[in-house]
Amino acid sequence: MADAAMTATFLAVIGGASLLAVTARRLRPTDRLPSLESWALADRSLGPVWTWLLLGGTIFTAYTFTAVPGLAYGNGAPAFFAVPYTVIVCPLAFVLLTRLWEVARRHGYVTAGDFVRGRYGSAPLALVVALTGILATMPYLALQLLGIRAVLTAGGVYPKGGAAGDLVMVALFAGLAVATYRHGLRAPAVISALKAVAVFVSLTAVCWLVLERSGGPGAVFDGAAARLSGTGVEESALLLAPEQQPAYATLALGSALALLMYPHVLTAGFAADGPRTVRKVAVALPAWTGLLALFGFLGIAALAAGVRAPEGGAEAAVPMLVDRLMPGPLAGLVFGAITVGALVPAAVMSIAAATGFVRNVYVEYFQPTATPKRQVRIAKVVSLTAKVGAVAFVFGLRDQDAINLQLLGGVWILQIFPAVAVGLFTGRLHPRALLAGWGVGMVTGTFLVVREGFSSIVLLGGGSLEIYAGLLALLLNLTVAVLGTTVLERLGVPRGADATDLPSRLTVRRRPETGASNP
Repeated sequence: MADAAMTATFLAVIGGASLLAVTARRLRPTDRLPSLESWALADRSLGPVWTWLLLGGTIFTAYTFTAVPGLAYGNGAPAFFAVPYTVIVCPLAFVLLTRLWEVARRHGYVTAGDFVRGRYGSAPLALVVALTGILATMPYLALQLLGIRAVLTAGGVYPKGGAAGDLVMVALFAGLAVATYRHGLRAPAVISALKAVAVFVSLTAVCWLVLERSGGPGAVFDGAAARLSGTGVEESALLLAPEQQPAYATLALGSALALLMYPHVLTAGFAADGPRTVRKVAVALPAWTGLLALFGFLGIAALAAGVRAPEGGAEAAVPMLVDRLMPGPLAGLVFGAITVGALVPAAVMSIAAATGFVRNVYVEYFQPTATPKRQVRIAKVVSLTAKVGAVAFVFGLRDQDAINLQLLGGVWILQIFPAVAVGLFTGRLHPRALLAGWGVGMVTGTFLVVREGFSSIVLLGGGSLEIYAGLLALLLNLTVAVLGTTVLERLGVPRGADATDLPSRLTVRRRPETGASNP
């Protein structure tokens, strides 16, 4: 059973998150009438600090903080692909998210589907963008519950098969559901402040304790290498082998491109109060990446310390290490921090999925005259439904099913990159060609992942080259979109009107040089 002091600290952290959620309505209050922009985007009023907290807390989820060290514990160096991938996200966010924010604010867009609808004048293309986002988000939402369960199980709060643990899970999500229903994006925004403080403080304490007891980072890696060699795994697993490098690089690049297409990431970015805020936040995001790297290091430390994670449950390695090394109160702080870390992205994911459904499905096809108040009401119901569905998914299916679907979700969400990201810079691609490219990418990516036994890394060139399946599917997607556009233009197939103010061709804006004279 869990230590009493640990449980008390854990409950104190969770209670603090609940109290903060109650005060969410005080964050940037407004007298405006109910609207999706107010409920789902906090009236686009969040400054640099709040946006950094929310966007970082949304991108770096609880499952990330358990899965990455779990992968490092079981596989060594390949797990650290998450570090360069989250670094690559920063310049992409600086450029893409800033430009998308400007267009969205100018035209009142709330979702990526709204932008696609305006850019290409194509309701079907906007529909597939919205549905792909929802489809990719749902298993990601379920994984937040798996992250919570891994932490609570390692701490003894969630005994395997115990009804008490199930009640804790349901209670946590019920509180989150109520806060999100009432206050929308403001609830996860205020909880993200507690998440940042708790995670930064607890991780610093854990790393300091690990380094002190092990004798430094060198001793940790030496111990991990010895453990790997003792189990028959090559010591070089702590370093990338040459044949692993293409898979590592393409997985990092593809994951970075995919991350910015997820609806919850765009929702958190759209809540900023201006493009300057988005740029500042993009520059400051690597602080969260540093946290992720330290969590990966803790996976190596768990291996060096001889932690024995259950078979198929490597994500429990770091919680088990924490439970072994730290006194009860500090262990409770760490477990509480990771649990709160799941609540922020889970809330934003449910809001993003609900908003996409309302704007690009319900209003577009079922109730075009729905008032802003009714749209908010429907979004709240869909948000609750998404959370209930995630809970039912976790309790009703195997953990591996959620993981497999999340791997597919990353491949799927990458297939809307041409319509959204490329569409920010050029409107030349025909919407029907983009639809065809999306279809080819979805089918190809799904086939490759399933064929490899739900592995996102596929073999090419007779088994001599490994690359990320999502990136390969994206290349085929873009190829079909470009060739299809050429054919459709020659056939004179009409396209929808562009309602944005963006250029139709790829352009690069130049700033006038100071003191330069005109010719």
